[in-house]
Amino acid sequence: MRFETLSVFPEVFAPYLDASIMGRAQRQGILEFEAYDLRDWTHDRHRTVDDAPFGGGQGMLMKPGPIFEAVRDISGRGGGRPHVVFFSPCGTRYDEGVAERLSHLDRVLLVCGRYEGMDERAYTLADETLSLGDYVLTGGELAALVVIDSVVRLLPGALGDDMSARDESFSDGLLEYAQYTRPADYDGLRVPEVLLSGDHERVREWRRQSAIRRTAAWRPDLLEGAGLTPQEWELARSVIEERRGGVDHGEE
Repeated sequence: MRFETLSVFPEVFAPYLDASIMGRAQRQGILEFEAYDLRDWTHDRHRTVDDAPFGGGQGMLMKPGPIFEAVRDISGRGGGRPHVVFFSPCGTRYDEGVAERLSHLDRVLLVCGRYEGMDERAYTLADETLSLGDYVLTGGELAALVVIDSVVRLLPGALGDDMSARDESFSDGLLEYAQYTRPADYDGLRVPEVLLSGDHERVREWRRQSAIRRTAAWRPDLLEGAGLTPQEWELARSVIEERRGGVDHGEE
């Protein structure tokens, strides 16, 4: 899969994407990445990419010209036209389902805004516009890194174990179950006995219930789409009621 970014700060991507899992994915040919500098498509000696907004107001807006030229030029550079993604508070909320969908594409171009945002006409270039959440960042570079990381880890071979990404939070509509490692007893806090039993079926059942408990306690909004059985719904409702009563529901 090929990811490309268009930004006024292309140098911020390499330190993260060259390390750890993302770096290994590139070395193995699972991920191709290129960062483009938007200023390469300007035509004045100051390489200007922003200007004051019509109608007044604080801050500066990114000009449409360099963005249009850059996206059109990059799109024509071979490898098939990229799926063009912009970022905006007006965009679709980014979640694991969107990451999964993007992971099936061959080429994605992420356009990163800065300053007070972009001239509205630039958004006509987008195949889709995404929002990471109800907060504001100083630029789209962090959003782009989040998308790249969350998508690449879904690609076959990226994690070294193709099942790893399918057994985590949101993969089945639930938060991930609680996990523990050695020692079995730390400062009086013990690992649930079932995890020490060696009984794989009991462990599987415990993990499913743990995921339901954690989701009901922390993200009950996810339960509707999790495909729970009537018995699992009963468990979830009991956790929600206990939380409303002020009970701290730990793992059993």
